[in-house]
Amino acid sequence: MIKILIADDHTMFVDGLESLLQNVPNIKVVDKCFDGESVFDKLKEKEIDLILLDINLPKLNGMQVAQRMNKEFPNVKIIALSMYNEESYVTEILKSGAMGYILKNTGRTELIHSIEMVAKGETYFTKEVTETIMGSLTKKSQSKKTNSFEIPKISRREKEVLELIVKEFTTQEIADQLFISLKTVESHRSSLISKMNVRNTAGLVRATLEYRLLEKE
Repeated sequence: MIKILIADDHTMFVDGLESLLQNVPNIKVVDKCFDGESVFDKLKEKEIDLILLDINLPKLNGMQVAQRMNKEFPNVKIIALSMYNEESYVTEILKSGAMGYILKNTGRTELIHSIEMVAKGETYFTKEVTETIMGSLTKKSQSKKTNSFEIPKISRREKEVLELIVKEFTTQEIADQLFISLKTVESHRSSLISKMNVRNTAGLVRATLEYRLLEKE
């Protein structure tokens, strides 16, 4: 059973989400809240596996909530909810620790699928968000360089795996696409995580976007 907390400041939207998820066998909405500070009260009170987190919450916004959750409740998965399909929002919330980003016009079937994917450790973005991410990766622009981050060298195979991760392929789908074993996919994923100095798959996507690692020459 995936235990869900919904955090959004629009009561009708929260009620709608709760209704959509009401009779799903493996998902249970255990609580809801309407501002960022209340999220932490709920996380302390109840066992939560995943939070559906509005980016524009009062008191603490979604970015601030995600950053604090990353430190205090690192095992609780985060799916960001937003009306905005913009690269800056996506990059920032991924950097803050979210593993999914879905738009508020997402339908019930996709909502359920996103929860199931993120709950088992995969990333999930709605189609429009994926297109925004991929579009930003293929733009011609100057590469970002900082003193604190040296862009890692990745192998051709690692680059292939990374591109499929960004495109939301599951581990099994990557293995099938590249004709390699699940163990090999996980090995490449672990190598990429280590090279990029990130914590998880969401961190890989964020670093790929931020440093344009798949940008075509």
